[in-house]
Order: sequence, then structure tokens, then C-alpha cells
Amino acid sequence: MRILVAGPVPEASDYGNGVTARRWAHLLRDLGHDVRVVQDYEGGQYDLLVALHARKSEAAIRAFAAEHPDAPIVIALTGTDLYPDLVTGGVDLKLLERAVRIVVLQPQGLLQVPLALRGRTKVITQSMPPISGEAPSEDRFEIAFLAHARPVKDPLRLSEAVRKLPSSSRITVTHVGGVREDDIGGRLRAESMENPRYSWLGPLPRPEALAVLARSRLLVLTSLHEGGANVVTEALAAGVPIVSTRIPGSVGLLGEDYAGYFPVGDTDALAAVLDAVEHDRDGLYTQLRWQCAACRASVDPERETESWERLLAEAVPANAGYEGVR
Repeated sequence: MRILVAGPVPEASDYGNGVTARRWAHLLRDLGHDVRVVQDYEGGQYDLLVALHARKSEAAIRAFAAEHPDAPIVIALTGTDLYPDLVTGGVDLKLLERAVRIVVLQPQGLLQVPLALRGRTKVITQSMPPISGEAPSEDRFEIAFLAHARPVKDPLRLSEAVRKLPSSSRITVTHVGGVREDDIGGRLRAESMENPRYSWLGPLPRPEALAVLARSRLLVLTSLHEGGANVVTEALAAGVPIVSTRIPGSVGLLGEDYAGYFPVGDTDALAAVLDAVEHDRDGLYTQLRWQCAACRASVDPERETESWERLLAEAVPANAGYEGVR
């Protein structure tokens, strides 16, 4: 088929939606399809639209539907679509009904979809091949924080938490991520200069960011909401344990009984978890390593590819007669 993937950021972007769009385009091409990735719909002959982010891709969805009224549309719901709810996220539920299939990135996302639409909603967990890298440094307990400085990421929470650690702690934070607002950038630069436990590197090319993750002893995610964070997938692929806010996007990927959660916005609780992890108090770090290893198979790229193959078979019947179908 000729498939159009529409998303809210350029294909080359290292923001989460860009990473997802690139990966989907790659696996759809591996399945034999002709795929183009765009931000804005500019017309053309296509057999299927895959829209990443219902609200931000709304204009592209409407334009595609007007030009291809009989072509199927798949809409993937992201974190800011789903949370705190679809209406608050600005998603047009009538437009969502236009989709032949809806995609969420982890099982908890299903609970945010109206009951009438859950039958056409599929969970497709994001994937990542195994990531290897240099061994962790012996002279510190390095924590990776891979997050662009947007309010939904609560980007200063971790730097505030490590300030509360005892002076004997060997924890250091390496923060990789860009900024969109100057005031947050200024605060991050000041924190990097004033806080000896915290180093903000700014945005790095994706291979370098993944190298930081692979050499770290822990990944921390402080987000208020996530649809199903790529960085959690990447940490599982790298064998790096995770500490995360207890949000549906992480619970859906790591499980209800995962031991590495802390309440959203709770600096003291995060500091306490980090202190316990560093010293493996009550075997916490060992438990996190074991639980993350148990989740690793869920991010196998073959599973994601098979999920998309099944979804396309459902969305575009074999007798649909589209010119692009092989």
C-alpha cells in the first residue's frame, strides 16, 4: 500500500513523536509498503493514513478524509491526547469515530477510550532492539534523565530531589534534552552550574543520548502524563532499571506491582526511592533489575511489527482493491 504517516513534528525530530513516526515508517516499509512521513497534508494518492496524535494531526486527518473519503484512517493516541482525558486533551470524539482502528501504546490507554470505540482500539507497545554500551562508572551512581524540558515532563523534579540526598551519596544525574521555553532553559543552566549532582547536556544526537542511557545505573522518569514513553522502552532494551512517577503510561508498561514508582510531584518520595535504590536497601535495586528484565520481551521489535501487520490486515481487507495493495 501507499501509506501516509502524519505527525506533529518533523520526521527527523528526536522528540517522542518523531522517534515513533520514524520507527513506524521503517517497520511499515519492511512489511513492503511505500511510506511517506509528513507534518502537514499536501495531497497525493494514498491507500491509508496513520495519524500520530489525534489533536495535533487533526487538520491532516480532516484533509485526508476529504480527499480520500473511502480510504481507511488509523489514529494513534498519545499521552497529551489521553491524559487527563480525551476531552481535556482537545480530541474531537466525532473525528475519532472516523478511524477504522485506534492505537494506544500501553494497556492502560484503553481505559481512556470511550466504550463504544474500544472494540476498534489496539494496544501496540513500542519497541527497541537491544542497546549495549560502556559499563557504568565505578566512582559514581549515574542516573539518566532523558527528557525535553516541557511542563508535562516536570523537568526540575529530579534535580530538586537529588539536592535532598545525604552528602555521602554518590548519585549524579545526566540530563539530556532540549528546551522550548527560555525561562526553563535558564533554570536548567543555573541548576547545572550550582548543583554538583546534576549535569544538563542539552539536546544530543539520538545515538549519544542512548549511549548515556546504556552506561547509567538507573533511568528516572518524572512526567505528569505519558501515553507510553519511548524512553521506558529504551531503558528496558538497555537493561537499565527505571524509577517513574506512578502514572498510567508507566503502569501499563511496567505493571501494577512494579517497585520503582513514586507519586507525581513528590520530591521527598523521589529522594527516598533514589536513596534506597543506590544502597539496594531491602533489595530494591535488585528487584527493579529483575522486574525490568522480565519486561524486556515486551519491547521486542518483532512483536511491534507483527502487531502492525495484524492491524493493517484488519484495517484494509484483502479485497479492498486499492491500487497500492500488493
